[in-house]
Amino acid sequence: MTLVSSIKQHLHILTTGICLLFILIGIALLQTTSDSTAAMFFIIAFAIGGYQSAKEGITELLVDKHLSVDLLMILAAIGSGIIGYWMEGALLIFIFSLSSTLEELAMEKSRNAIAALMNLTPPTARKIEADGKISVLETDAIHIGDLLQVRKGDTVPMDGTLLSPHSVFDESMITGEPLPAEKTEGAAVTGGTINQGPTITIQVTAEKGDALFDKIVQMVENAQESKSKTATFIENMEDSYVKAVLLIVPLFILFVHFALGWDWLTAFYRGMILLTIASPCALVASSSPATLSAISRAARKGMIIKGGNIADRIANLEAIVFDKTGTLTLGKPQVTNAIYLGDQQVIKQLVQAVEKQSSHPIAQALLAYTVDSSAIPLDTIQDITGNGFTASYQGDFWKIGKKDFVGKDLINPPSDELAQTIHDAESSGKTLVYVSQNDRLVAIFLVEDGLKPESKTLVAQLKEMGVTPILLTGDQEKTARYVAEQLGIERVIANCLPTDKASVIQSLQKEFSSVGMVGDGINDAPALAQADVSYAMGSGTDIAIESADIVLMEDLTRIPYSIRLSKKMRNIIKQNIVFALSVIAILILSNLFQSINLPLGVVGHEGSTILVILNGLRLLYFK
Repeated sequence: MTLVSSIKQHLHILTTGICLLFILIGIALLQTTSDSTAAMFFIIAFAIGGYQSAKEGITELLVDKHLSVDLLMILAAIGSGIIGYWMEGALLIFIFSLSSTLEELAMEKSRNAIAALMNLTPPTARKIEADGKISVLETDAIHIGDLLQVRKGDTVPMDGTLLSPHSVFDESMITGEPLPAEKTEGAAVTGGTINQGPTITIQVTAEKGDALFDKIVQMVENAQESKSKTATFIENMEDSYVKAVLLIVPLFILFVHFALGWDWLTAFYRGMILLTIASPCALVASSSPATLSAISRAARKGMIIKGGNIADRIANLEAIVFDKTGTLTLGKPQVTNAIYLGDQQVIKQLVQAVEKQSSHPIAQALLAYTVDSSAIPLDTIQDITGNGFTASYQGDFWKIGKKDFVGKDLINPPSDELAQTIHDAESSGKTLVYVSQNDRLVAIFLVEDGLKPESKTLVAQLKEMGVTPILLTGDQEKTARYVAEQLGIERVIANCLPTDKASVIQSLQKEFSSVGMVGDGINDAPALAQADVSYAMGSGTDIAIESADIVLMEDLTRIPYSIRLSKKMRNIIKQNIVFALSVIAILILSNLFQSINLPLGVVGHEGSTILVILNGLRLLYFK
């Protein structure tokens, strides 16, 4: 990206910063030079910071026939300047410009999320022609029924049916599960997954635009475009407020002249006071400083909240849906126990030698578990795709892998006690890796995705706050139920694809007024975008982080903290609004009875602004 294009893309951020710079210079000059010199810098700050708001306000007025607060802010700032208070006008413009900049940054993140998602599937595919030759074509040129070749390590370009006998696929971006899925001839293969087995042939079943990943992109876009109830309410209030102020000020001037007999100069003077004290400066300050303080405090506590509306919506949460893998669990298989029926040291050394040949997550877990043993030099080793390994060492024949692979030729089947242990382990969702020596069972390794240390505390805290935790996962029902029981979660929804997850969130939104979603994978993106408030783990995928409203850079216990912070922020904003409106009402009545002059009106109005800002800044120290 060139410097010019970068400046254009972030122009709003740049103008907001320059606006603040000129305001600070103006304030400094007030102490050393004449007010007129300082006013020039305030006017420049006003022009730079207010240009975009004025443009948007006028555009909405002329094109959309909508009176926005952009227009009223500009008029209020001009009114302040006309009566000689350019600094107040410039500060008003800066605060409003800062709010618009935050909204612009959030929208940019959303656009980046969709772009990142679109890049997950390869742009080309290896089509197998009728004569057997391979042609590399754009995916747009691939149609239903075409045969594609997918080499080991390549990403599957399109949804299809597996025509090869067998292969293994990394589907973590779809299901969120770290363990690869084994598939045989006739099984459905999803575009965007990675072929970890031998070179295969698939037959295309969905053209570009109809594939699962394309549907995910569309769901993310649709969910991001839908407006929240809060946003709609604010828009309606904005239009009504602007209309009321623009109508009241001229009517006030006419009323006091004709009904009360004030001369035109006095009437206009009082009208300018009214325009100044009725401007929403204190009302804007009621929300913005409190919101920014809450966002800043959240950041210091390890949470990135992507905007003020999001910070406000957190307080409404009645239920929070959690993805399992990588969210409540570590997202990384670990060996939790081992049962040895033979020479433990030799078994560990053999496991080290064999599993070093594989990058499979379970292989890495076995290597980590036996890290204190050194690998022995094997005579032979063979990778049996989808099943495990065979190896020979000093005349002994070894097998390491799945139960069906290792156990089919055992001459010492497990005892009743061991069989019960195996059954219990499988019932709790553990993966078992068997080791045999000359067809005698010598070891069993128990592998599972362990819970994060804070997960149980998180669930307990949410329940205390009256928020319902729900487990939503692409994993099997048995494993999901086991994890839920450990954490104290009563509601479990398992075997969910990405499209299912988004639909489940929609269904829950009919049951609860506000539903949150916590996830970390690509498969969670549609649900994250659909939820009223969404959290992504900072260690998760880019698309999950970009699709979510909040990014958790630290542990899950920040979620209950965010709810408490949001509720406190909402209470402070309510206090500020009541106070600001009360001051405005008192100032308007005082102006009507001519008991205040212009300086006092500005002092009262700006004083209330300072007080609500200070009240909002209390959130910087919220515990």
